[in-house]
Amino acid sequence: MILYMHPENPQARAILQAVEILRKDGILVYPTDSSYAFCCMIGNQQGMERIRRIREVDDDHFFSLVCRDLSELATYAMVDNSQYRLLRAVLPGPYTFVLKGSKDIPKKLLTPKRKTIGLRVPDHQITKDLLEALGEPLLSTTVTLPNYSAEDLREIYQIEDLLEKRVDAIIDAGDCSHSPTTVIDLTSGVPEIIREGAGPIDIFI
Repeated sequence: MILYMHPENPQARAILQAVEILRKDGILVYPTDSSYAFCCMIGNQQGMERIRRIREVDDDHFFSLVCRDLSELATYAMVDNSQYRLLRAVLPGPYTFVLKGSKDIPKKLLTPKRKTIGLRVPDHQITKDLLEALGEPLLSTTVTLPNYSAEDLREIYQIEDLLEKRVDAIIDAGDCSHSPTTVIDLTSGVPEIIREGAGPIDIFI
């Protein structure tokens, strides 16, 4: 199924359709402020496995937790005052922050050795509306596919051709960039840049 949405003013009816699919343990492709991504609900183990099969990654591949805002993020991660100020300065935006998970996060979502998780608060209206209607975070990972380059997945029609029959719905908001998020590890107390991507890094240096 293709759900067409305006990127800045998404139709409420289409958002609710997407939420219904997620609540029925479906998986979606949706736009973010960095690229299109796969998503499913927390606890949808079958959905996570479907996404891993599509991407051809093993069970050690971890998903980011996509949150509505900083308040929700702080429910699922242990954030001190200095970390919170840093997060507030750049979020919402195209960043993934590695933080220690709180007691409210399912243990199977944490990295086994470090008990950490990647968290996001994207700056994209469709993502915001989707999360608001759902009322809880989503598990998410970038749309990448074996044997296809980032250029191959830059335009939405290419993503639809490759994935329409493999996912339950694709939210079509037109083309968006295919830049990965900037990944920052905050677990040591000092920001460590793991991957430089769409988000500027000046503030962390």
